[in-house]
Amino acid sequence: MSQPNLVSVDNLFKYFPITAGVIRREVGKVRAVDGVSFTIKRGQVLGLVGESGCGKTTVGRSLLRLTNATSGKVTVDGQDIYSLGKRELRKMRQNMQIVFQDPYSSINPRLTVGEIVGEALLTHGVVKTRVQMTERVHEIIAKCGLSDYHIARYPHEFSGGQRQRICIARALALSPKFVVCDEAVSALDVSIQAQIINLLRDLQKDMNLTYLFISHDLSVVRYISDDIAVMYLGKIVELAGKDELFHNTLHPYSRALLAAVPTMNPEERRERTLLTGDMPSAANPPGGCRFHTRCLYAQAICAEAEPEFRDMGGGHFVACHLCETI
Repeated sequence: MSQPNLVSVDNLFKYFPITAGVIRREVGKVRAVDGVSFTIKRGQVLGLVGESGCGKTTVGRSLLRLTNATSGKVTVDGQDIYSLGKRELRKMRQNMQIVFQDPYSSINPRLTVGEIVGEALLTHGVVKTRVQMTERVHEIIAKCGLSDYHIARYPHEFSGGQRQRICIARALALSPKFVVCDEAVSALDVSIQAQIINLLRDLQKDMNLTYLFISHDLSVVRYISDDIAVMYLGKIVELAGKDELFHNTLHPYSRALLAAVPTMNPEERRERTLLTGDMPSAANPPGGCRFHTRCLYAQAICAEAEPEFRDMGGGHFVACHLCETI
């Protein structure tokens, strides 16, 4: 039986103002997220990929209201996040957490591991005493591959991979239902990346977690995700199951990303799809299809009309005028 949706995002927009002059008058907007919609089923992982600057991180932060969206609706476990007051949102934060990209800058260097992982337990009233907090901290750091003697140490005494384990332990201390992993392994060595990815998969199964996994590494995303959404300049251009996306890619931008994934077989020869030019500015995006300025197949209609997001069957969605013919 199909699982119900835990996360539902409907027409999400996030614009950042551009100001100039002595009185800081608004002269424009950066369209970081420009009408994004998707769902994540309970217990599954949605991978969100795209070039740097496409709006992936802003989507993740907007889902948790770490950045307030300009407009749109975000529902997590049946709760409309943007309709909650301050007190209700504080309570809701127990169910949704985030693991940031840089494990060192996202934790307080003045606190020990026990204090970093345990402070939220006391703040949210999950435990009543420090003895209960210590017991819970021991339990969660053991799940994350750390030892009891690490509890009294400070962040500077750990390697990058160990620090990310601390961040994961802090995020999971409250037993959340939904976790945003924002480039959670991109700052780590390849061998350590594999350890952290396997840890996230094990924790997902053990705690029935739902992830939004943000990354630019398609190999990593394919390994951990159930579905993959490809984002370009503030919009999702393709969304499909991971196997469908890798074997039946429709959007030219997705094809270019997949062509850039390194292969482990030195004798394998694949057709390269080279993109020309740079990604346009989100402050002044091109009209029509946002990708048409770099697309090898662009025609006149691509510059004139924005493509609709269409269901190509089997849960495969794509926004491209030419996706059925190329």
